[in-house]
Amino acid sequence: MSRDLDISVCIIEDDETIREGYAYLIGQTPGYKIAGSYPSFEDAAKKIAQDDPDVILLDVELPGISGIDAIPKLKKLVPDAFILILTVYEQELLIFRALGNGASGYLTKNTSPEKIISAIHEVMEGGGPMSAHIARMVIHSFQRNEASPLTRRETEILEQIATGKSRKRIAQELFIDLETVKSHIKNIYHKLNVHSKADAIKTAKDNKFI
Repeated sequence: MSRDLDISVCIIEDDETIREGYAYLIGQTPGYKIAGSYPSFEDAAKKIAQDDPDVILLDVELPGISGIDAIPKLKKLVPDAFILILTVYEQELLIFRALGNGASGYLTKNTSPEKIISAIHEVMEGGGPMSAHIARMVIHSFQRNEASPLTRRETEILEQIATGKSRKRIAQELFIDLETVKSHIKNIYHKLNVHSKADAIKTAKDNKFI
């Protein structure tokens, strides 16, 4: 394959070891090349239009502008590039926000090197690659009771509570402040007509709201 026909990839990932690992993996794979590698969206924004990548591998938790919020900005800078999220985060709301903002796929960082390479190829062919666990979550969300009184954000927060996470941890992982989490929980209790965490989880599960 001619180098001119190689799929060019940009990486935006703040962890240097991970970033260099991806760059090495992709650069050593025939048919692929690294067009640019950046620790933040702000750094990428200066040069990515010149890089003109086919695919962008994007981390969610970046310093400064988060990966999720960077997606629409990247779409303006390089409208033809496909964006693949590669992250440790598996929260449903983040997945839907990423896809809603224009990401073409969502992979977790424990994805094998072979799968990352095949995902880049798949997205170039018009596919929407997702880790198996992520795909199951997306399907599960469509199978929920459509009559649920809870918003998507409330549903996700209640699911996080059901896994035993603290309010503080939920706030950190969803990039929202603690008061917002408390406000959502208050609304959940009100909508479900309950007064405790255990009752909220039970009611939601019994009615297939989560």
